[in-house]
Amino acid sequence: MIRSKVSSPSDSYMFKRLKVEVPNRAVLAAMTNKQSHDNGIISDEEIEWLSRRAEGGFGIITTAATNVSLKGKAWEGEFGVYDDIHIPSLKKLTSVIHLNKSLILAQLFHGGIRCPQKLNGVTPLSASKLSCNESDTGYSREATDEEIVGIIKDFTSAAIRCSESGFDGIELHGAHGYLISQFLGTKTNLRKDSWGGNLKGRSRFLVEIINSIKKNVPESFIVGVRISPEIDSIGINLNDSIDLVRALKNMDIDFIHLSCWDSFSTSKTFPDDARTLTEIVTDSYSDLPAIISTGGVWSSVDAQNLLNQGANLVGVARVAIAHPDWAKKISNKNYKPKKPPFTTEHLEQAKLSSSFIDYMKNWPGFVVGGKKGAD
Repeated sequence: MIRSKVSSPSDSYMFKRLKVEVPNRAVLAAMTNKQSHDNGIISDEEIEWLSRRAEGGFGIITTAATNVSLKGKAWEGEFGVYDDIHIPSLKKLTSVIHLNKSLILAQLFHGGIRCPQKLNGVTPLSASKLSCNESDTGYSREATDEEIVGIIKDFTSAAIRCSESGFDGIELHGAHGYLISQFLGTKTNLRKDSWGGNLKGRSRFLVEIINSIKKNVPESFIVGVRISPEIDSIGINLNDSIDLVRALKNMDIDFIHLSCWDSFSTSKTFPDDARTLTEIVTDSYSDLPAIISTGGVWSSVDAQNLLNQGANLVGVARVAIAHPDWAKKISNKNYKPKKPPFTTEHLEQAKLSSSFIDYMKNWPGFVVGGKKGAD
C-alpha cells in the first residue's frame, strides 16, 4: 500500500467524524496506578498525575482502566464509574484537564476472570467456565445471558456518566485479557450460543456494547476501542483481529487503539511477514478510523517511526511516567529521554504518589531499590 504523506508527532490531528482537533499526536495511554479510593472515587493524587501530563502537552489523556460494574474490579486502588457518587470527582478531573486544552477519555472495562474473589466477594465470571487463579474454587463461572445483558447496560451507564462528567469520550478496553477480550478469544470463549462460536458470535458482546453506548451518548462523544492484535494464551490471532477491525470500521467508531506491547515487533501469526503489527493492520483497509498504536515508544525517533507505520496517533505509558513533558519535547527530532531505573525523588517530582511509586517498584528495573531487572 502507498501511504499518504506522514505527519510528525507534533502535528495536530482531526477526528474524521467529529471534526474534533487534537493539538498533537501524543496520547497518554491508560496506565494502572492504584492511587484511588476503595469506594471507586478517583483520588486527588490520580487527578494530579493525569493533569501533570496534560500540562506536559499530551493531546489526549486516557485514564487508567475504570470498572463499569461494582463486581468488575480487578485491583485495589482502581477508580470506578459504576455509580453516580463518582460524578463529582470525575467532573473535577475533566475540568482540570481541559484547562490545558487536552482531550480526556475514560477507559471503561470489566476485569472478568481477572477480578479477584478476595477483592469482590464473588466468583469471577467470564465468557466460559475456565481455570482461574482469582477464584476460591479454582474456576470462573460462565456468565448467563441475563448477566451479559446487565454488563452491557453497565458499560452504557458508565459512558453516560462520563459524558455527564465532561469527558470527551471513552475507550473500551478490549485488550490485555480482560472481559471483552475474554469473549473475543477462542481459548476463553467456549460458548455454543450466540455469544460464542465464530468471530461474529465472539465479538457480539463488544458490538452490542458499542451500539448501546452510541445510542445513549451525544453525537459529539468520542467512542473508540483498544484491542490486542495477538494474544496466543487466550486465542486471539491477527487474522481475527484484522476481521474485527473491519467490523469496527463499519460501525463508524472514532478510533481503534492497537495495543502491541512492542510496536516494532513482527507478527506471531505471520512469522514470515517483515511488517509490524501496525503496518499489517493499516495496510489491510483504506478509510480506517483514527489508529492509535502503543508499545515500546520512547524517543522522538520511535514516535516518528510509529507514524511511518501507518498510525495516526502515538500512545505511550512508561515514558510518560518519568517524563511528564514528553509530548512537548518530541518536536525535537533528537529527543531521547533517559530510560529506567529512576529514583524515588525523580518520580515524586513527576507527580507520582507514594502508592504509585510502590506499585512501580514491582516493575523489574524501573525504580532504584525496587525489583531488579534482567542483567
